[in-house]
Amino acid sequence: MHVPDGFINAPTAAATGVIAAGAIAVSLRGARRELDERTAPLAGLVAAFIFAVQMLNFPVAAGTSGHLLGGALAAILVGPYTGILCVSVVLLMQGILFADGGLTALGVNITNMAIVTTVVAYALFRGLVKVLPRTRRSVTVASFVAALVSVPAAALAFTLMYAIGGTTDVSIGKVATAMVGVHLLIGIGEAVITALTVGSVIAVRPDLVYGARGLTQKLKLRVNGELVDAPGAEPEPAPMAARTSHRKVWAAGLVASLVLAGFVSFYASADPDGLEKVATDHGIDKQAEEHAVADSPLADYGVKDVDDARLSGGLAGVIGVGVTVVAGSAVFWAVRRRRSDDTSPSDTTDTTDTTDATSTTSTTSV
Repeated sequence: MHVPDGFINAPTAAATGVIAAGAIAVSLRGARRELDERTAPLAGLVAAFIFAVQMLNFPVAAGTSGHLLGGALAAILVGPYTGILCVSVVLLMQGILFADGGLTALGVNITNMAIVTTVVAYALFRGLVKVLPRTRRSVTVASFVAALVSVPAAALAFTLMYAIGGTTDVSIGKVATAMVGVHLLIGIGEAVITALTVGSVIAVRPDLVYGARGLTQKLKLRVNGELVDAPGAEPEPAPMAARTSHRKVWAAGLVASLVLAGFVSFYASADPDGLEKVATDHGIDKQAEEHAVADSPLADYGVKDVDDARLSGGLAGVIGVGVTVVAGSAVFWAVRRRRSDDTSPSDTTDTTDTTDATSTTSTTSV
Protein backbone atom coordinates (compact mmCIF):
# COMPACT_ATOMS: atom_id res chain seq x y z
CA MET A 1 0.00 0.00 0.00
CA HIS A 2 2.93 2.30 -0.63
CA VAL A 3 1.47 5.52 -2.06
CA PRO A 4 3.68 7.10 -4.76
CA ASP A 5 4.18 10.80 -5.38
CA GLY A 6 1.34 12.45 -7.30
CA PHE A 7 -1.63 10.48 -5.94
CA ILE A 8 -2.33 13.02 -3.17
CA ASN A 9 -2.06 16.79 -3.63
CA ALA A 10 0.55 18.88 -1.85
CA PRO A 11 -1.64 20.42 0.90
CA THR A 12 -3.03 17.04 1.96
CA ALA A 13 0.40 15.43 1.78
CA ALA A 14 1.77 18.23 3.96
CA ALA A 15 -1.05 17.81 6.46
CA THR A 16 -0.39 14.09 6.76
CA GLY A 17 3.29 14.92 7.16
CA VAL A 18 2.43 17.03 10.20
CA ILE A 19 0.26 14.22 11.58
CA ALA A 20 3.04 11.71 11.03
CA ALA A 21 5.66 13.96 12.64
CA GLY A 22 3.43 14.52 15.66
CA ALA A 23 2.73 10.81 16.04
CA ILE A 24 6.42 9.99 15.82
CA ALA A 25 7.22 12.62 18.46
CA VAL A 26 4.59 11.16 20.79
CA SER A 27 5.83 7.64 20.03
CA LEU A 28 9.42 8.56 20.88
CA ARG A 29 8.25 9.57 24.33
CA GLY A 30 5.93 6.59 24.73
CA ALA A 31 8.59 4.16 23.56
CA ARG A 32 10.77 5.14 26.55
CA ARG A 33 8.27 3.32 28.76
CA GLU A 34 8.04 0.29 26.46
CA LEU A 35 11.73 -0.24 25.70
CA ASP A 36 13.09 -2.25 28.60
CA GLU A 37 15.72 -4.94 28.77
CA ARG A 38 13.38 -7.31 26.91
CA THR A 39 11.90 -5.17 24.12
CA ALA A 40 14.87 -2.92 23.34
CA PRO A 41 17.04 -5.61 21.69
CA LEU A 42 14.02 -6.94 19.81
CA ALA A 43 12.71 -3.67 18.34
CA GLY A 44 15.37 -3.19 15.66
CA LEU A 45 14.96 -6.82 14.66
CA VAL A 46 11.19 -6.40 14.35
CA ALA A 47 11.74 -3.53 11.91
CA ALA A 48 14.13 -5.65 9.84
CA PHE A 49 11.73 -8.60 9.86
CA ILE A 50 8.87 -6.41 8.65
CA PHE A 51 11.09 -5.08 5.86
CA ALA A 52 11.91 -8.65 4.81
CA VAL A 53 8.35 -9.95 4.88
CA GLN A 54 7.07 -6.92 2.96
CA MET A 55 9.16 -8.17 0.03
CA LEU A 56 7.05 -11.35 -0.07
CA ASN A 57 4.00 -10.38 -2.10
CA PHE A 58 1.41 -13.16 -1.99
CA PRO A 59 -1.45 -13.61 -4.52
CA VAL A 60 -4.92 -12.69 -3.23
CA ALA A 61 -7.06 -12.53 -6.38
CA ALA A 62 -6.73 -12.74 -10.14
CA GLY A 63 -3.91 -10.37 -11.07
CA THR A 64 -3.57 -8.88 -7.57
CA SER A 65 -1.14 -9.47 -4.73
CA GLY A 66 -0.66 -8.24 -1.21
CA HIS A 67 2.08 -7.95 1.39
CA LEU A 68 2.42 -7.50 5.11
CA LEU A 69 1.88 -3.99 6.49
CA GLY A 70 3.29 -4.92 9.89
CA GLY A 71 1.61 -2.48 12.27
CA ALA A 72 -0.25 -5.17 14.21
CA LEU A 73 2.79 -7.44 14.41
CA ALA A 74 5.06 -4.67 15.68
CA ALA A 75 2.57 -3.36 18.25
CA ILE A 76 1.93 -6.79 19.75
CA LEU A 77 5.59 -7.78 19.89
CA VAL A 78 7.17 -4.55 21.19
CA GLY A 79 4.32 -2.18 22.09
CA PRO A 80 2.19 0.34 20.15
CA TYR A 81 4.51 3.35 20.44
CA THR A 82 7.56 1.33 19.51
CA GLY A 83 5.50 -0.36 16.79
CA ILE A 84 4.78 2.97 15.11
CA LEU A 85 8.50 3.72 15.13
CA CYS A 86 9.36 0.28 13.72
CA VAL A 87 7.09 0.63 10.69
CA SER A 88 8.16 4.26 10.20
CA VAL A 89 11.82 3.20 10.04
CA VAL A 90 10.91 0.58 7.42
CA LEU A 91 8.99 3.10 5.31
CA LEU A 92 11.82 5.60 5.52
CA MET A 93 14.39 3.03 4.37
CA GLN A 94 12.11 1.88 1.55
CA GLY A 95 11.44 5.40 0.32
CA ILE A 96 15.03 6.64 0.42
CA LEU A 97 16.93 3.56 -0.71
CA PHE A 98 14.50 1.49 -2.76
CA ALA A 99 12.25 4.15 -4.35
CA ASP A 100 9.22 2.42 -2.83
CA GLY A 101 6.64 4.95 -1.71
CA GLY A 102 6.95 8.60 -2.67
CA LEU A 103 9.07 10.97 -0.64
CA THR A 104 6.44 13.72 -0.71
CA ALA A 105 3.92 10.99 0.22
CA LEU A 106 5.98 9.79 3.18
CA GLY A 107 3.54 11.38 5.61
CA VAL A 108 0.66 9.65 3.84
CA ASN A 109 2.38 6.28 4.05
CA ILE A 110 3.40 6.65 7.68
CA THR A 111 -0.13 7.72 8.62
CA ASN A 112 -1.74 4.81 6.75
CA MET A 113 0.72 1.98 7.28
CA ALA A 114 2.32 2.86 10.62
CA ILE A 115 -0.19 4.89 12.63
CA VAL A 116 -3.61 3.63 11.52
CA THR A 117 -2.66 -0.06 11.43
CA THR A 118 -0.88 0.07 14.79
CA VAL A 119 -3.53 2.06 16.65
CA VAL A 120 -6.48 0.06 15.28
CA ALA A 121 -4.77 -3.30 15.73
CA TYR A 122 -3.52 -2.69 19.26
CA ALA A 123 -6.81 -1.22 20.48
CA LEU A 124 -8.70 -4.24 19.15
CA PHE A 125 -6.04 -6.63 20.45
CA ARG A 126 -6.22 -5.25 24.00
CA GLY A 127 -10.02 -5.42 23.93
CA LEU A 128 -9.99 -9.04 22.83
CA VAL A 129 -7.33 -10.08 25.36
CA LYS A 130 -9.48 -8.67 28.16
CA VAL A 131 -12.54 -10.76 27.25
CA LEU A 132 -10.79 -13.95 26.11
CA PRO A 133 -9.35 -16.54 28.53
CA ARG A 134 -5.96 -15.49 29.86
CA THR A 135 -3.92 -17.96 27.82
CA ARG A 136 -1.20 -17.77 25.19
CA ARG A 137 -3.57 -19.19 22.61
CA SER A 138 -5.88 -16.24 23.22
CA VAL A 139 -3.00 -13.87 22.44
CA THR A 140 -2.48 -15.62 19.11
CA VAL A 141 -6.20 -15.49 18.28
CA ALA A 142 -6.39 -11.83 19.23
CA SER A 143 -3.33 -11.16 17.07
CA PHE A 144 -5.04 -12.77 14.08
CA VAL A 145 -8.23 -10.72 14.41
CA ALA A 146 -6.40 -7.44 15.12
CA ALA A 147 -4.14 -7.85 12.09
CA LEU A 148 -7.06 -8.80 9.86
CA VAL A 149 -9.02 -5.65 10.74
CA SER A 150 -6.02 -3.29 10.59
CA VAL A 151 -5.51 -3.72 6.82
CA PRO A 152 -8.97 -2.62 5.57
CA ALA A 153 -8.80 0.15 8.20
CA ALA A 154 -5.68 1.47 6.45
CA ALA A 155 -7.46 1.12 3.10
CA LEU A 156 -10.33 3.25 4.41
CA ALA A 157 -7.83 5.82 5.70
CA PHE A 158 -6.27 6.10 2.23
CA THR A 159 -9.72 6.45 0.67
CA LEU A 160 -10.51 9.32 3.07
CA MET A 161 -7.24 11.03 2.18
CA TYR A 162 -7.97 10.59 -1.50
CA ALA A 163 -11.46 12.03 -1.05
CA ILE A 164 -9.85 15.11 0.51
CA GLY A 165 -6.80 15.54 -1.70
CA GLY A 166 -6.93 13.13 -4.63
CA THR A 167 -5.41 14.43 -7.87
CA THR A 168 -7.86 12.75 -10.26
CA ASP A 169 -11.64 12.96 -10.57
CA VAL A 170 -12.86 9.47 -9.73
CA SER A 171 -15.82 8.02 -7.87
CA ILE A 172 -14.82 7.82 -4.22
CA GLY A 173 -17.55 5.24 -3.59
CA LYS A 174 -16.08 2.90 -6.17
CA VAL A 175 -12.57 3.49 -4.84
CA ALA A 176 -13.68 2.73 -1.28
CA THR A 177 -15.46 -0.46 -2.31
CA ALA A 178 -12.49 -1.67 -4.35
CA MET A 179 -9.90 -0.76 -1.70
CA VAL A 180 -11.76 -2.35 1.20
CA GLY A 181 -12.67 -5.44 -0.82
CA VAL A 182 -9.16 -6.30 -1.96
CA HIS A 183 -7.58 -5.34 1.36
CA LEU A 184 -9.93 -7.62 3.27
CA LEU A 185 -8.33 -10.44 1.30
CA ILE A 186 -4.86 -9.04 1.97
CA GLY A 187 -5.83 -8.77 5.62
CA ILE A 188 -6.22 -12.55 5.79
CA GLY A 189 -2.60 -12.96 4.72
CA GLU A 190 -1.56 -10.27 7.21
CA ALA A 191 -3.46 -12.07 9.96
CA VAL A 192 -1.87 -15.45 9.19
CA ILE A 193 1.67 -14.02 9.14
CA THR A 194 1.09 -12.03 12.34
CA ALA A 195 -0.48 -14.92 14.25
CA LEU A 196 2.22 -17.37 13.18
CA THR A 197 5.01 -14.98 14.15
CA VAL A 198 3.50 -14.02 17.50
CA GLY A 199 2.71 -17.65 18.26
CA SER A 200 6.27 -18.70 17.43
CA VAL A 201 7.81 -16.09 19.73
CA ILE A 202 5.37 -16.96 22.53
CA ALA A 203 6.37 -20.62 22.25
CA VAL A 204 10.04 -19.75 22.77
CA ARG A 205 10.08 -16.61 24.90
CA PRO A 206 6.57 -15.50 25.98
CA ASP A 207 8.09 -12.78 28.14
CA LEU A 208 9.40 -11.06 25.00
CA VAL A 209 5.90 -10.51 23.61
CA TYR A 210 4.73 -7.13 24.88
CA GLY A 211 1.06 -7.95 24.35
CA ALA A 212 1.32 -11.20 26.33
CA ARG A 213 2.65 -9.71 29.55
CA GLY A 214 0.62 -10.25 32.69
CA LEU A 215 -0.96 -13.45 31.44
CA THR A 216 1.08 -15.85 33.62
CA GLN A 217 -0.67 -17.62 36.45
CA LYS A 218 0.09 -16.46 39.99
CA LEU A 219 0.92 -18.86 42.77
CA LYS A 220 -2.10 -19.86 44.86
CA LEU A 221 -2.51 -20.52 48.58
CA ARG A 222 -5.38 -22.45 50.15
CA VAL A 223 -6.82 -20.35 52.99
CA ASN A 224 -9.84 -21.67 54.91
CA GLY A 225 -10.57 -24.04 52.05
CA GLU A 226 -10.39 -21.36 49.34
CA LEU A 227 -7.65 -20.69 46.77
CA VAL A 228 -6.29 -17.14 46.88
CA ASP A 229 -3.35 -15.39 45.22
CA ALA A 230 -0.17 -15.66 47.23
CA PRO A 231 0.76 -12.11 48.36
CA GLY A 232 3.95 -10.92 46.78
CA ALA A 233 4.33 -14.19 44.88
CA GLU A 234 6.33 -14.23 41.71
CA PRO A 235 4.70 -15.56 38.51
CA GLU A 236 5.34 -19.17 37.68
CA PRO A 237 8.73 -19.62 36.05
CA ALA A 238 8.75 -19.98 32.29
CA PRO A 239 9.09 -23.53 30.98
CA MET A 240 12.54 -24.66 29.94
CA ALA A 241 11.72 -24.09 26.25
CA ALA A 242 10.93 -20.49 27.09
CA ARG A 243 14.34 -19.75 28.61
CA THR A 244 16.12 -19.32 25.30
CA SER A 245 18.49 -16.38 25.57
CA HIS A 246 17.88 -12.99 23.99
CA ARG A 247 20.85 -13.54 21.73
CA LYS A 248 19.54 -16.82 20.33
CA VAL A 249 16.12 -15.31 19.62
CA TRP A 250 17.72 -12.25 18.03
CA ALA A 251 20.09 -14.34 15.92
CA ALA A 252 17.29 -16.67 14.78
CA GLY A 253 15.14 -13.70 13.82
CA LEU A 254 17.94 -12.04 11.89
CA VAL A 255 18.77 -15.24 10.00
CA ALA A 256 15.08 -15.71 9.15
CA SER A 257 14.87 -12.12 7.88
CA LEU A 258 17.97 -12.53 5.72
CA VAL A 259 16.70 -15.79 4.23
CA LEU A 260 13.26 -14.33 3.49
CA ALA A 261 14.62 -11.16 1.88
CA GLY A 262 17.65 -12.69 0.23
CA PHE A 263 16.18 -15.92 -1.12
CA VAL A 264 12.44 -16.45 -0.63
CA SER A 265 11.60 -12.99 -2.03
CA PHE A 266 12.63 -14.18 -5.51
CA TYR A 267 9.51 -16.37 -5.55
CA ALA A 268 7.12 -13.62 -4.46
CA SER A 269 4.17 -12.72 -6.67
CA ALA A 270 4.96 -10.21 -9.40
CA ASP A 271 1.33 -9.04 -9.64
CA PRO A 272 0.55 -5.45 -8.55
CA ASP A 273 -0.49 -5.04 -4.95
CA GLY A 274 -3.95 -3.95 -3.87
CA LEU A 275 -3.41 -0.20 -4.16
CA GLU A 276 -1.59 -0.48 -7.50
CA LYS A 277 -4.41 -2.61 -8.92
CA VAL A 278 -7.15 -0.27 -7.74
CA ALA A 279 -5.19 2.77 -8.97
CA THR A 280 -4.82 1.24 -12.43
CA ASP A 281 -8.43 0.10 -12.68
CA HIS A 282 -9.90 3.45 -11.60
CA GLY A 283 -7.45 5.89 -13.17
CA ILE A 284 -5.90 7.05 -9.91
CA ASP A 285 -2.43 6.47 -11.33
CA LYS A 286 -2.83 9.08 -14.10
CA GLN A 287 -1.08 11.72 -11.98
CA ALA A 288 1.61 9.44 -10.57
CA GLU A 289 5.06 11.02 -10.63
CA GLU A 290 8.47 9.43 -11.07
CA HIS A 291 10.18 8.76 -7.77
CA ALA A 292 12.79 11.32 -6.74
CA VAL A 293 15.39 8.57 -6.23
CA ALA A 294 14.36 6.36 -9.14
CA ASP A 295 18.03 6.14 -10.13
CA SER A 296 19.06 4.79 -6.73
CA PRO A 297 21.47 1.82 -6.91
CA LEU A 298 18.81 -0.20 -5.06
CA ALA A 299 15.69 1.11 -6.79
CA ASP A 300 12.90 -1.44 -7.27
CA TYR A 301 14.66 -3.86 -4.91
CA GLY A 302 17.51 -4.73 -7.24
CA VAL A 303 21.20 -3.91 -7.24
CA LYS A 304 22.22 -1.72 -10.14
CA ASP A 305 24.58 -3.28 -12.71
CA VAL A 306 23.93 -6.81 -11.42
CA ASP A 307 22.35 -8.57 -14.39
CA ASP A 308 21.25 -11.79 -12.72
CA ALA A 309 17.73 -11.09 -11.42
CA ARG A 310 17.91 -13.62 -8.60
CA LEU A 311 21.27 -12.34 -7.36
CA SER A 312 20.29 -8.69 -7.79
CA GLY A 313 17.06 -9.04 -5.80
CA GLY A 314 18.69 -11.20 -3.15
CA LEU A 315 21.53 -8.76 -2.57
CA ALA A 316 19.09 -5.86 -2.39
CA GLY A 317 17.03 -7.75 0.19
CA VAL A 318 20.05 -8.58 2.33
CA ILE A 319 21.27 -4.98 2.17
CA GLY A 320 17.82 -3.74 3.10
CA VAL A 321 17.59 -6.03 6.12
CA GLY A 322 21.07 -4.98 7.25
CA VAL A 323 20.43 -1.26 6.87
CA THR A 324 17.04 -1.49 8.56
CA VAL A 325 18.25 -3.47 11.57
CA VAL A 326 21.16 -1.05 12.06
CA ALA A 327 18.99 2.08 11.66
CA GLY A 328 16.21 0.68 13.83
CA SER A 329 18.57 -0.52 16.55
CA ALA A 330 20.29 2.88 16.61
CA VAL A 331 16.95 4.66 17.06
CA PHE A 332 15.76 2.36 19.82
CA TRP A 333 19.13 2.34 21.56
CA ALA A 334 19.01 6.15 21.65
CA VAL A 335 15.46 6.12 23.01
CA ARG A 336 16.38 3.52 25.61
CA ARG A 337 19.44 5.52 26.64
CA ARG A 338 17.32 8.66 26.99
CA ARG A 339 15.02 6.74 29.30
CA SER A 340 17.99 5.67 31.42
CA ASP A 341 19.22 9.27 31.58
CA ASP A 342 15.78 10.46 32.68
CA THR A 343 15.77 8.00 35.61
CA SER A 344 17.77 9.54 38.43
CA PRO A 345 19.50 7.51 41.18
CA SER A 346 17.12 9.00 43.75
CA ASP A 347 14.11 7.79 41.75
CA THR A 348 15.61 4.30 41.63
CA THR A 349 16.29 4.35 45.38
CA ASP A 350 12.76 5.46 46.17
CA THR A 351 11.27 2.77 43.95
CA THR A 352 13.48 0.10 45.50
CA ASP A 353 12.59 1.20 49.01
CA THR A 354 8.88 1.14 48.21
CA THR A 355 9.15 -2.30 46.61
CA ASP A 356 11.05 -3.65 49.61
CA ALA A 357 8.45 -2.25 51.97
CA THR A 358 5.63 -3.78 49.95
CA SER A 359 7.38 -7.13 49.84
CA THR A 360 7.86 -7.06 53.60
CA THR A 361 4.21 -6.27 54.18
CA SER A 362 3.08 -9.07 51.86
CA THR A 363 5.34 -11.60 53.55
CA THR A 364 4.01 -10.60 56.96
CA SER A 365 0.46 -11.00 55.69
CA VAL A 366 1.15 -14.58 54.61
